[in-house]
Amino acid sequence: MANNSVNNSLSKSNPTKKKKGRSKKETGKLSFLKLAIHSATILLFLAILFFVLVFIGVFGPVASKQQLQKINNPVASEVFSADGKVIGRYYIENRSNASFEEISPNIINALIATEDSRFYEHRGIDEIALFRVFVKSVLLQNRSSGGGSTLSQQIAKNLYPRTDYGFFSLPVNKLREAIIAYRMERIYTKNEILTLYLNTVPFSENIFGIEVAAERFFSKSPKNLEIQEAAVLVGMLKANNYYNPHNNPDRAKERRNVVLDQMAKNGVITDTEAEKYKAMPMVIKYSVITYNQGPAPYFTERLKPELVRWCKQNKKENGEPYNLFTDGLKITTTIDYTLQFYAQQSMKEHMKNLQSVFDAHWKPRDLFKENPEILKSALRNKEIAGKNTDEKIRTSLFTWNGLKDTTITRLDSLKHYLKLLNTGFIAIEPQSGALKAWVGGIDFRFFKYDHVTALRQTGSAFKPFVYLAALESGISPDKYYPNEQKIYTEYQNWSPQNPHGDYGGYYSMKGALAQSLNTVSVEVLLDAGISNFINTVENLGISADLPVYPSLALGVASVSLKEMVEAYATIVNDGKPVETWYLVEIANSDGKVLEKFNYPPMGEAVVSAENCRAVINMMQAVISDGTGKGIRTRFDVEGDFAGKTGTTQENSDGWFIGLTPNLVTGCWVGAGDPRVHFRTITYGQGAFMALPIVGGFFSKTYNNPKYSYLKNSTFATPGPELYAMLNNPQYKEIPDIEKREWDLADIFRKKEKKEDLKPVDKSATLSQPDKVDKKPVWTKIKDIFKKKDK
Repeated sequence: MANNSVNNSLSKSNPTKKKKGRSKKETGKLSFLKLAIHSATILLFLAILFFVLVFIGVFGPVASKQQLQKINNPVASEVFSADGKVIGRYYIENRSNASFEEISPNIINALIATEDSRFYEHRGIDEIALFRVFVKSVLLQNRSSGGGSTLSQQIAKNLYPRTDYGFFSLPVNKLREAIIAYRMERIYTKNEILTLYLNTVPFSENIFGIEVAAERFFSKSPKNLEIQEAAVLVGMLKANNYYNPHNNPDRAKERRNVVLDQMAKNGVITDTEAEKYKAMPMVIKYSVITYNQGPAPYFTERLKPELVRWCKQNKKENGEPYNLFTDGLKITTTIDYTLQFYAQQSMKEHMKNLQSVFDAHWKPRDLFKENPEILKSALRNKEIAGKNTDEKIRTSLFTWNGLKDTTITRLDSLKHYLKLLNTGFIAIEPQSGALKAWVGGIDFRFFKYDHVTALRQTGSAFKPFVYLAALESGISPDKYYPNEQKIYTEYQNWSPQNPHGDYGGYYSMKGALAQSLNTVSVEVLLDAGISNFINTVENLGISADLPVYPSLALGVASVSLKEMVEAYATIVNDGKPVETWYLVEIANSDGKVLEKFNYPPMGEAVVSAENCRAVINMMQAVISDGTGKGIRTRFDVEGDFAGKTGTTQENSDGWFIGLTPNLVTGCWVGAGDPRVHFRTITYGQGAFMALPIVGGFFSKTYNNPKYSYLKNSTFATPGPELYAMLNNPQYKEIPDIEKREWDLADIFRKKEKKEDLKPVDKSATLSQPDKVDKKPVWTKIKDIFKKKDK
């Protein structure tokens, strides 16, 4: 019984034990819940703390609303041609802003469909996109899911580059971008955000913004981009270098097609349209306009110091001076975009061919062995002096077939560049001096030196000034001069020679200039008087040092191409001085004109208009009958045209000046070192070296109906009496004795060979009288009768 009592008491105690076990389980669940809540609270607190720390700038400043209202990207200042086309830029970042209205809807649609399809639905942060990225990236480990950033967040990333915070880098930067994006959406409209984005984003090749990108890859404004072109540019945003259509066309095409699919998916275009555009080939029209490249890099370099001075002297509304490289100034010039293009094109066509002729001309021989001083001088250059010239270096060489990546010794590289011929070309309006084209060399990236302003000997291009001075001195244009080789004992036994060795007969001024006779030009100079000649040349605007020596008639003075063309323009302008001008106006980034510039006022005529017209008439004979006739025969240049070739000693410089009533052009060709030149005058003369650039330029210009006014314009003619004198025969075997009193020696004067003549230092400035007594050269009378009777 007792045992039963014990058992009963034990059995009664069992329910109590079971109840106690359930309480522990419930307690465990409660503890886990408390822990979860506690942890969540801590995480929430940390998240809030993290947000606050980022918000208040502990991890670096976050742009305020005030700062976001004053977003000011560095914007390139642009140089425009007279017809409104960009010809150059000055910048820190190659960026040009476009307004929303200047951007094609094709770009907008492609951008939204590809980069931010819910752009018009969110307020800077797309929670749905972020959740999608979280699921795909974190849970499904799909790295191709995208970043989930809205366009506003991408703007924040572009404007305020990310900072490295180690483990916290991604969350800190993402949160900061989200805060900035949220603020931006409350400051700017959606259209303004789209515009800001497209003006901020990089497009590879150190270019920024849709305007520069459209110009670079399609040579058009963003407003005119077609759907497939817009898809190419938007496709670049994923990885602009990787999808660069110029460097990687196949990749760019694949990416373009992805963008087109996205546009179809989002209903911007139909599936049929998408397939049509995807089937199109990848076609771009690549065009580079930077500091180094573009239609007129030498001109923009010439303009730059003037603009820098202007910026220092002019202040913005905030009192700070303008900055040429960041303030987006719009500079309008007188340059004609098409004429500049024709000048560049003609230069490249001719110089490529001329260089190949030059290389073949010297191939059998060693230029540097025949003239070792060329290399010796070059090796003294500070950039190479002291360096091991036999050391091989990896470099990119300029060639007319494109850049050549090669390994070459410094010495061979130096020789390569020393043998390259270079050039300068300029075109101005003679009535105003407005500059229309400026080509300073063959490639600004490699050759910064501007040959338009370089001083070089002018050769026979100086002769028209001799004949103008003679007319100014009262010498009649129908006076005939003997074409004979003479020794000028008064000038150290100097004896000028004609380049082709042709002597004999008598020439009028017109005939002598047409044939570019050295012998007659010197006689005309001495007839006019050296001091009178120098006075005339200085009146025409030539500022070079002019030695008081008869060789002046042959162009021994060194003058810039710019001054030569201005002097010729003065002649075309009836003797009124012409000064080149090219700056029309400067406006700010919003287009507000800050200053306008006018061409320099014309002064009084410095030489007679009648005599100027007479010299032009003479130079027309150069084109019709003389050394410049290649303009007609080779390039079919029609209409009124005058000009003059020029070739210097040893064929170091080739010149051609081409004139029309409304456009004056000039071209020089030669090597940087005058000792590098053609060996024969066949190739070294101005008619071969320089004339083809002018000829090609006018041929292209005259084939464009836009410039028919140039082709159809006519020169003013001299008065009847002077005109009649100019139309006398240019050449006579024996002068008209009845018309003029001739020295008996003139009748019997005959060509004589001069041997062992010592060359004279042309830089010498001898104080000699302007006129010299002409000593008769007697020959046998029978020599006259060797000529056939007419």
